[in-house]
Amino acid sequence: MATPLEAAPSTGRRAVDIAMLALAVLSVALLTYVTFATVSPETAQAVFVIDTVICAVFAAEFVWRWRIERWNRRFPLRHWYEVLGMIPVAHPALRSLRLVRIVVLLLRLARTTDRVFGERATQRFAERFSRPIVDAIKKPVTVAVLDEVAKVLETGRYPRNIARAVDEHRDLLRDLVTEKVKSDPQAGALSRLPFHDEVLRSLVDTTIRVLLDVLADPRTDEFFSGAVRENQAQIRAAVAQGLHEREVP
Repeated sequence: MATPLEAAPSTGRRAVDIAMLALAVLSVALLTYVTFATVSPETAQAVFVIDTVICAVFAAEFVWRWRIERWNRRFPLRHWYEVLGMIPVAHPALRSLRLVRIVVLLLRLARTTDRVFGERATQRFAERFSRPIVDAIKKPVTVAVLDEVAKVLETGRYPRNIARAVDEHRDLLRDLVTEKVKSDPQAGALSRLPFHDEVLRSLVDTTIRVLLDVLADPRTDEFFSGAVRENQAQIRAAVAQGLHEREVP
C-alpha cells in the first residue's frame, strides 16, 4: 500500500494530466472552430491569444517532463509531434494556410490521445501502422514527383547547355584529348609520322566543332526529350508494379 508521501506525487501527476487533457481538448476545439468556421477578426484575435497561452502551458509542461527524464536527448525525438503541436497557428494571418492548421490540429489530437491512453500511445500507434501508411502513399507521391520532374526535363534545353560548356572550355578539352591520344599505346605510335601534331590538332578541333553542331541542333533536343519520356515511362511502370521492392536473388 502506497504511503501518503508516495501517493502525493502520483496524485499531483494525475492532476497535471487531467489539466493538460482539458487544455488539449480546448485547443483542438478552438483550432477547429477558427479553421472551418467563419469568425470575425475580433473573435479570431481572441482565439489566437487563448491558443498562444495554451501553447505556452504545453511548452512549460513539456520542459517539466523533459526534466523528469533527466534531459534525455531522445525525449524530444520521441515526442516530436508535441513540439510541432505547440506552434500557435490560430493567428488570423495564417488563416489561408489551412493545411498547416490541419496538420497542427492532428498533432494536438495525438497529444490528447497520449493523455487518454498513455503517454506513448501515439508513438506506439505510429510505429505499428507507419509502414502500411507509408506504403499506401509513397507510390502515388513518387509517381507524381516523377511526372513533374519529367515535365521539367522535357522543357529544358540541356544539350545546348552542354554545348555552351564545351565551347567555353574548348582549349582545355583540346589539350586533354591531345594528351590522352599521345599517351595511348596504339595511337601514340603514330607520333612518328610527319606533321603528327598538326594533324592531331586538326582532328580534335574538327571533332569538337562537329560535337558543338550536333548539340546545338534542335533535333538533339527532340532526341533528349524522347529519351526522357521513355525512361520516365519505364520508371513509372516499375514503381507502380513495385519492381524496386522485390528482393534480388
